[in-house]
Amino acid sequence: MDRVRLAEFLRSRREALQPEDVGLPRGQRRRRTGGLRREEVAALSDMSTDYYSRIEQQRGPRPSEQMLAAIARGLRLSLEERDHLFRLGGYPTPSRVRRAEHINPGMMRIFDGLGDAAAQVVSDLGETLRQTRLATALLGDETRHTGLARSLHYRWFTEPESRRIHPEEDHPGHSRLLAADLHRAYTRAGRDSRAGEIVDGLLARSPEFAELWREHPVTGPYCAAKRIQHPRLGLLELHCQVLLDPDQSQSLLVFTATPGSESAERLRLLSVVAGQGL
Repeated sequence: MDRVRLAEFLRSRREALQPEDVGLPRGQRRRRTGGLRREEVAALSDMSTDYYSRIEQQRGPRPSEQMLAAIARGLRLSLEERDHLFRLGGYPTPSRVRRAEHINPGMMRIFDGLGDAAAQVVSDLGETLRQTRLATALLGDETRHTGLARSLHYRWFTEPESRRIHPEEDHPGHSRLLAADLHRAYTRAGRDSRAGEIVDGLLARSPEFAELWREHPVTGPYCAAKRIQHPRLGLLELHCQVLLDPDQSQSLLVFTATPGSESAERLRLLSVVAGQGL
């Protein structure tokens, strides 16, 4: 681990960012130096200000790989910068699977500007990497899952509770869309991949998926119009706009409703639900 260069690298990237670059208000308090404050980077990285500060001050224990990944996300580093950060921390560069979990800085900048929208970043395997608070209020915390269950494609066919927010009559259509989406990822990545691992797991556990898989499902965009049965607000009929990042095989999904509709009013009320933490 190169403490000096690690601290210098983090400081240079922190000072290159402005609050508006990461969706933060500039605030009234005068900034003594350019760029983000340490406490802002710590908050973006989901860690304490003291912990992050000690790294920049060349103190404290060696940060773990998980902490470095969190800092890379907080500082909106590119993949190349993220790999450099890991090398400075004394670790090998992340594997292909873990690299795929890194959100491109351009995608993150767009996501940062969607704080008042229901939006999330997902991988091509249905793994939710980032959610706005409104998306969490609408769909639940989809970033909390681990293992194969990180993939919505996997949860849909193995965990009945994952279907509860959708009307039952919509389930067959969702099943086909998810199977087709996974089929596309599997065809692109091959059997010896994360997609192959998910497919093997589903073939072993879900007769419904196995039947769909035998049909070689191919269909249109996965994120089509949706009906969501919210436990507090009732039924919302939503459209899903998709921004695809080809280099990362990730998508930014934004849920909207027709202006003036009942669903639009319920989507507006979602901010109240989100504020209550429900």
